[in-house]
Amino acid sequence: MLRAVARGDTEALAVLYDRHAGWLHARLTRRCPDGETVREVLQDTFVTVWRSAGGHRGRGEAGGWLWVIAARRLVDAQRAGARADRAAAHAAAVPSESPGTAPSAEERVLAGLEYGEVGAALDRISPELAEVLRATVVDGLTTRETARLLGIPEGTVKTRALRARRELRAALAAGNPGGPHALGGTA
Repeated sequence: MLRAVARGDTEALAVLYDRHAGWLHARLTRRCPDGETVREVLQDTFVTVWRSAGGHRGRGEAGGWLWVIAARRLVDAQRAGARADRAAAHAAAVPSESPGTAPSAEERVLAGLEYGEVGAALDRISPELAEVLRATVVDGLTTRETARLLGIPEGTVKTRALRARRELRAALAAGNPGGPHALGGTA
């Protein structure tokens, strides 16, 4: 299906949308109560799929790849919304610490996972391992749900999760040779 989309087949994109938009919308809604933002993110997800379907490696089902795109687009949208809120608050001389403008704890964690040290370390491990970690840890899916989403057996999910954690620890250690003290932590 994605190969057809990569070739510019609009009917294939429509079929892909019909198959995946419902569950993507439901999962995005669990993370964001703003229906307009969810609709925009969903639309942006499929625009991104249209533009980059040729880059999909073809391993597993398209659902995992679609969710990664959607989740990243949601973080971007929430970040942009938070920036706009802060700018409006600043323009109105409202302190930026007001509850309506501060990013939520989940937004800060997702931003850190995406763009912080953990995100950089996730980029250094193999994509199939990172996919499993994102599904099980970031999205909070069960082993069964992750297996279904990624189109792999449950045992493979468990094995990849163990390997991913090991590789992530090593990638984090390699990117932070000073150890916990370099992060401001304690031993």
